[in-house]
Amino acid sequence: MMHAEPTPTEQSVDTARILLQKVQELLTHPADELKTVLIREMLEGVLKLYEMPIELLDIKILNRAFKELRYAFRVFHPYHAIPKVSIFGSARTSPDDPTFQLAVRFAHLLSQRGFMVITGAGEGIMWAGHQGAGKERSFGVNIMLPFEQVPNPTIANDPKLVNLKYFFTRKLLFVRESHATALFPGGFGTLDEAFEVLTLVQTGKANPVPIVCLQAPESDYWDRWYEFLKKELVGRRFIAESDLALFKIFTHEEPAVQEIQTFYRNYHSIRFVNDELVVRIKHPLTSGQLAQLHRTFSDLLARGTFVQRGPLPEELDEPALAELPRVVFHYHRRDAGRLRQFIDWLNAQSSEQDTNSTTSCVDVEN
Repeated sequence: MMHAEPTPTEQSVDTARILLQKVQELLTHPADELKTVLIREMLEGVLKLYEMPIELLDIKILNRAFKELRYAFRVFHPYHAIPKVSIFGSARTSPDDPTFQLAVRFAHLLSQRGFMVITGAGEGIMWAGHQGAGKERSFGVNIMLPFEQVPNPTIANDPKLVNLKYFFTRKLLFVRESHATALFPGGFGTLDEAFEVLTLVQTGKANPVPIVCLQAPESDYWDRWYEFLKKELVGRRFIAESDLALFKIFTHEEPAVQEIQTFYRNYHSIRFVNDELVVRIKHPLTSGQLAQLHRTFSDLLARGTFVQRGPLPEELDEPALAELPRVVFHYHRRDAGRLRQFIDWLNAQSSEQDTNSTTSCVDVEN
């Protein structure tokens, strides 16, 4: 005997019943877990939208952005422990261009050193990054444009390819999921991404990360860009001289990859706890090094001094990091370039045998 297909009304009733059951489970779940608290707040926010006199287009934007991020987080989650590098550059760079070949070699070397790469999934430098790293160690974060940017052959149909409508969700993923940024010559989009990540790091809205600018030996693309920054931005006091320490320029893949690895030689991660900056390191400093730290970087202090210690009570929610030494101080939050120089100094205190270590970092908590 054949059963009739449920009508749209019956399907709607079933969906509503399932949603009510899930909401009931959420509301009755003990509220001593932060995840539960935050999801309840999100649910409350959605219900307030229903009551607000808000444009339908605004609802569509919120709905699409939420879906994109939810799906992307699910794609990236299984690879959370693997360090990743975001690669930017022109989609118009041809395979016979020396810059394309440099990007291939750079991504291949990254994959050999244990990294995965994230690119915009298109042609040019994005394809070069995927070619070099290989499909297994590549993520694609594709943007859907009016002229339909098609994913390159290496990442097309791969489960690690995410297609997005909005640039802002795409940018968030590039920064959120990566532990370094690599910039190759490009147009408006490349420079947009370059200034985006520099702005986020400079203002403390993103973790300090290594930012490497690569150009073929016969190219002066980033050299001319640097001169513009120095003359027009530093010269007019729009940025500090120390802000130029937030990035470095390379013409070969080996030193660029080494720069990324060295950044995590001794430095592990940072976290703000109230008005104190907690810098997690892999190897404790000696008393002499701690004294040198104060002499060299006292200009980073809002007050007090640098203290080496174990985890603060507020850090107990990260038990995996409990054994790491900490350097804790009251950072004035006004000079990200000097903070980067401080991290370089910490890494210089580590032994050479740690050069090839890589590790993931936790988010800055503001």
